Order: sequence, then C-alpha cells, then structure tokens
Amino acid sequence: MGNYMREPINTMTHLVGAVLSLFGLVAMVLKSTFSGGSVLQTSAVIAFGVSMILLYLASTTYHMAKASDKIIAFLRRMDHSMIFVLIAGTYTPFCIISLKGTLGWIIFSIVSFIAFCGVLFKLIWFSCPRWLSTALYIALGWVIILASAPLSDAISMKGMFALILGGIFYTFGGVIYGIKPKFLSFKNWGFHEIFHIFIMLGTLCHFFCVYYFVI
Repeated sequence: MGNYMREPINTMTHLVGAVLSLFGLVAMVLKSTFSGGSVLQTSAVIAFGVSMILLYLASTTYHMAKASDKIIAFLRRMDHSMIFVLIAGTYTPFCIISLKGTLGWIIFSIVSFIAFCGVLFKLIWFSCPRWLSTALYIALGWVIILASAPLSDAISMKGMFALILGGIFYTFGGVIYGIKPKFLSFKNWGFHEIFHIFIMLGTLCHFFCVYYFVI
C-alpha cells in the first residue's frame, strides 16, 4: 500500500483522523438533534465536524498524492490553510452554544475573521517562515483563554480540562512542527509523524469536550 502513497505513515494517521471525524460529526448531530438542540446549536456542531473532516482530508490528500511539483504545492497550501479552518470551526460551538450572547458572538466573529485572513495569508505567502505561521496557529488557538471564566461556568471544570488539554496537545504539536527537532527522528517516524499524532490527540480532546460538555 505504501507504494501508492508519497508519505504512508502521515497519510494513514490523518486518514484515520478523517474517518473518525466523520463518525464524530454524525454523533454530534444526532446528540444535538435528539436532545432538542436548536437549529443554531446543530449548525454550530456541524461547522466543527466539517472543519475536522476538511483538515484531515486535506492532510491525507497532500501526504498521499504522487503528482507533479505544481499539484503537490497546491495541495500543501490547502493542507496548511485548513488549519485555520479547523481553528475557526472548533471555536464555533464554544462561542455559539456555551458562551452565547454578545461575548460569544464577538469572539466568534474575531476568530473567524482572523482565520479567513490566515487562509489568504497561507495562499498568498506560503513561503513565510515556519515559526511565523506556527505562532499564528498557536496564538489564535489560545484566544479563548480570554473568556475562561464564563466558559468554565458553562462547560464545568471537567470540560475546561478537556479543552485546555486539547490546546496543550495542539501547542506541543505546533512547537514540534515549528522547530523540527532532530532527536525525534526514528527509523520510520520523524518529527512530522509525531506532529500528526499530537494534532489528532488535540482534536480528540476537543471533540469529547464538545460532545459531553457543550451539546
């Protein structure tokens, strides 16, 4: 199977992520629907679920494709752009369902706008320094800490633990991606494969947080 993939391990890890994200989307929609959630609530969890799927599908396609340099470059741009999409998608249920009201909509609007600019940024200036794009991902992801007090009231301390743990996994993954530590290079695994695992763990934590403490 590896003969058909440019980067087999990176492809398979995020293919698993894409499949799990699909199941996660279905699970969240069903719970929201059968718990009497509003159209807005269900739309918020759909946005989160779709953003997960898009991120992992884009990553899977990029790491799997054996194509011309031009196509690979395009797929890589899509892969990196989807990180901003996932960040905005993850914020959506927390802002719209948990925070609600003015504060929720303000944070949602700001993060969505920055994420949109981030997508354009990656499409236009893809060759920007690795540390710069990584810093943008991490900084945008932690904006939610500004609303930690009302958010903890809404989703409980257990929910906050899952949310923060997910952020820590994402941050560690981002740092690994940003600095490319050589000591994390093994026979078939390098920093990028380990980065993928941290990203999946971050997504898993945030899914459980949304499923059990937000919906």
